Amino acid sequence: MTSIVLEERLICFAVLIIDIANDIPNTKVGSNLASQISRSGTSCALNYGEARGGESKKDFIHKIQVVLKELRETFVCLKILHNTKLFKSEENMQKALKENDELISIFVKSVKTSQRHL
Repeated sequence: MTSIVLEERLICFAVLIIDIANDIPNTKVGSNLASQISRSGTSCALNYGEARGGESKKDFIHKIQVVLKELRETFVCLKILHNTKLFKSEENMQKALKENDELISIFVKSVKTSQRHL
């Protein structure tokens, strides 16, 4: 997978997260979770864009580790939302959980591969 394709997947994932966040009820807990998932779920694409412009191999690895961290945080938040039923579209939720899981796998592998070539 090329870096451009991966970046596009992260952008589409961010848009899906925004859709889910916008559908969360406007309660105290809902607002907190919507804000949290919006930040972590959209930062993945933004941080990957930064990683692509990394100043060195070490800088690139650090930035993709940040992407991985944000993906994991988003995954936990999605599971909380799923378990509490604080979302409207089961289809969007399942799509987000699946894509999040796949992106985590891609970035775990990417970090390991990049560290081997350091």
